[in-house]
Amino acid sequence: MRIYQIAKKYKIGTKEFLEILNKLEIKGKKTLSTITDEEIKKIEEYLEKQKEKTIEEKPKEIKKEKKELEPILIPRAPVVTIMGHVDHGKTTILDKIRNSRIAEKEVGQITQKIGAYKVNLPNGSIVFLDTPGHEAFTAMRAMGAKVTDIVVLVVAADEGVKPQTIEALNHAKSANVPIIVAINKIDKQNTNPEKIKQQLSEYGLVPEEWGGDTIYVNVSALTGQGIDELLEMILLVGEMLELKADINCKAEGTVIEASIDRFRGPVITVIIEKGKLKVGEPFVVGSTFGKVRAIIDDWGRRLEEAGPSTPVEILGAHDIAIPGEKFKVVGSEKESREIGEKIKKETEIKSIPVKRLSLKELYEEIKKGEVKELNIILKTDFYNSIDAIKNIINKIPQNEIKVNIIHEGTGPISESDVLLASVSNGIILGFKVPIEPKAKELAKRENIEIRRYEIIYDIGNDIIKAIEGMLEPEIKEELLGQAVVKKVFNLGKNLVIAGCLVVDGKVVKNSKTKIIRNGKIIFEGVISSLKRFKESVNEVSYNNECGIGIENFYEFQEGDIIQSYNIVEVPKKLKGV
Repeated sequence: MRIYQIAKKYKIGTKEFLEILNKLEIKGKKTLSTITDEEIKKIEEYLEKQKEKTIEEKPKEIKKEKKELEPILIPRAPVVTIMGHVDHGKTTILDKIRNSRIAEKEVGQITQKIGAYKVNLPNGSIVFLDTPGHEAFTAMRAMGAKVTDIVVLVVAADEGVKPQTIEALNHAKSANVPIIVAINKIDKQNTNPEKIKQQLSEYGLVPEEWGGDTIYVNVSALTGQGIDELLEMILLVGEMLELKADINCKAEGTVIEASIDRFRGPVITVIIEKGKLKVGEPFVVGSTFGKVRAIIDDWGRRLEEAGPSTPVEILGAHDIAIPGEKFKVVGSEKESREIGEKIKKETEIKSIPVKRLSLKELYEEIKKGEVKELNIILKTDFYNSIDAIKNIINKIPQNEIKVNIIHEGTGPISESDVLLASVSNGIILGFKVPIEPKAKELAKRENIEIRRYEIIYDIGNDIIKAIEGMLEPEIKEELLGQAVVKKVFNLGKNLVIAGCLVVDGKVVKNSKTKIIRNGKIIFEGVISSLKRFKESVNEVSYNNECGIGIENFYEFQEGDIIQSYNIVEVPKKLKGV
């Protein structure tokens, strides 16, 4: 019986037990019951030694496992975004590069437009993001996605630098990535690339040949001139950045596009950033989850796996994803479901707005040492106004804080401006310009401060006051309602009640009040008494009669207007806000 207890204790079967007997040279036993007590003791001693040996070896096994998870870094292809003014040839350049891949094609293959594509060159590969503009670029950055390694800024040689060129440039600068300038349409007559270099030098893009560090390439998307040189320069900058990715980890990436296909279901376009994604792996992306059913490259080919700097379409998600969200492979389908459902629940709960910098709070942040610079997006009615405002701001002492105008332009305050303020933790100052409705909604959602001004010097004064901690909130009167006096009741010395009809909003007891007669304010005070059918009440609403008594006022006349209002503090905003 004891032999079976030993087997149970050490979790060994009959076959393994017989092997132990052979090792210990306990032979000639036809049944386990014939084993002597001395032999059982020998077996127990052997099993104990084996147990201790296993415990000693466990840390080595763990160490070995950790060693296998150490990062293995390999060079990866740079990811490039092409930006610039509308009609300056961004799309044409992308198409020219895309079409140059025809030589790579095999019969029957068709290039798929999946939001990004990879170009393989003799000296390396480049991934191009096919984003619709700098707004999408910055929107992804606002979500924390930093996909782009290099920005190519396209400027048309025949038109030069335009407002949207500068807007794109400032969005690229905010990402803190290298910028290569492609001067396009060089095949046209009377072009002047040197003038463009001069214009962009004023914004910090000084050419290498002038002692700067910006690469300029003359290209023609129409003829293909300079395209190969542009690609070589991108590879050169990518090499200088020493871009590497870990392949010894679970795959991660960023969503750049997402849609629902009527036949394939949710389709997510992802750039893999590290690890190797394999078919069948469970994943989480934003608040959705799934299992990789298929990996499709930009040629439409199905892959078994995809490594870093590879743009692919992924099938198998349970729901649609949002561009900018992180894609992560997890340990199991159960884990992916649990993480996805947890994130979904968290997003359903109304989130607290992200704390942003405001002029009112600036001084306190400076004192805490949390803020060293103020980033400003400036929009004005005319270009002359920009220079005037910049001159005022440049005169502000900047020993406490550095004031940066990270973008300037004319016209309405747009969504693009709000996005830039969001990623740079900046504020928007507008001079005699409106705010686009969508920009207003986005600013509210992102908790971005927008201040509009009608007097140019108020901009500089507000910034100075903020830096010195003197910016006071604006005091405003909030009108609650109005009543017209229908009859006057003299109830005794210093007791006069006005019988009124509420004609707008509501009249509130203990609120501040103004009495208006013939269009002029004749008294300001407090509503001390408010009655309805002889009963004291706290408020009386529109189209109801009431009796109103006002502290220290006894000279009501029929036809007087009684205004009920509160005093409220709001962040200082000038006209038009």
